[in-house]
Amino acid sequence: MVRIFFQRNKCIGCNACVEANRNRWRMSRKDGKSNLVGGKEKRGGIFIADVEDEEYRSNLKASKNCASKIIIIEKIK
Repeated sequence: MVRIFFQRNKCIGCNACVEANRNRWRMSRKDGKSNLVGGKEKRGGIFIADVEDEEYRSNLKASKNCASKIIIIEKIK
């Protein structure tokens, strides 16, 4: 499994995450920030989603390409 951490309140809407994985990331029409599809807000604007290993590479790319550096990807058991 892979865990994605996303600090949405610091998102600048650069769209890099969407380009890396269109199934997991969507831009909000309401405020222009990204949404983590399937993410649950845990505390203070941080969203967390546990996804299958197949999404590791694309979400790692989203993390590396994020202009704000607000996406963290970690492997979990």
